[in-house]
Amino acid sequence: MHNHETELEAAERRIRNIPRCGAAKRASMEQSFLELLQAIGEDPNREGLLRTPTRAANAFEFLTNGYRQSLDDVVNGAIFESDASEIILVKDIELYSMCEHHLLPFIGRAHVAYIPNGKVIGLSKVARLVDVFARRLQIQENLTVQIADALMKTLRPAGVGIVVEAKHLCMMMRGVEKQNSVMKTSCLLGVFKEDARTRSEFLSLLKD
Repeated sequence: MHNHETELEAAERRIRNIPRCGAAKRASMEQSFLELLQAIGEDPNREGLLRTPTRAANAFEFLTNGYRQSLDDVVNGAIFESDASEIILVKDIELYSMCEHHLLPFIGRAHVAYIPNGKVIGLSKVARLVDVFARRLQIQENLTVQIADALMKTLRPAGVGIVVEAKHLCMMMRGVEKQNSVMKTSCLLGVFKEDARTRSEFLSLLKD
């Protein structure tokens, strides 16, 4: 990251000049998957694999569509005035992402909380905020911070608390490292970080 750059700003800078995926890009991905099949010793012309490069390219485009969405696209003006001043928590948001080190999935849940400062965001937008950052090549640590930064940038709330828990297939499927473990990460900003009572209330809500 550049000096004084947040994780969200770094992510936005990285994707700023990435073009939206079109026919030419999909054709390039199809060719890459075709070559991958050949490289592992398979026959791309056998019946079960004839359309695999096309299907894989379409799937990969979908799984990485966060590169072609911006924060403004996702929020789409769904911010509303509110006098609410207590913790708002959305638990168990399904999360599907791809490990940037091995291009294998990690799957889990995100718990997103904030304390409004005069504004709230539409409920469905919270899940979409998670999804737009998950649908990029990621590591869980950065994903957690990006979600928190995005909510702070969008709402300017009194504070944000994020917890992400996920299972990583890059760890579960490979060699001696195979195990059924869960990774948990958190990011606390504003009063969630500064005030022990608020932090304790947030953590207790996660246990309910």
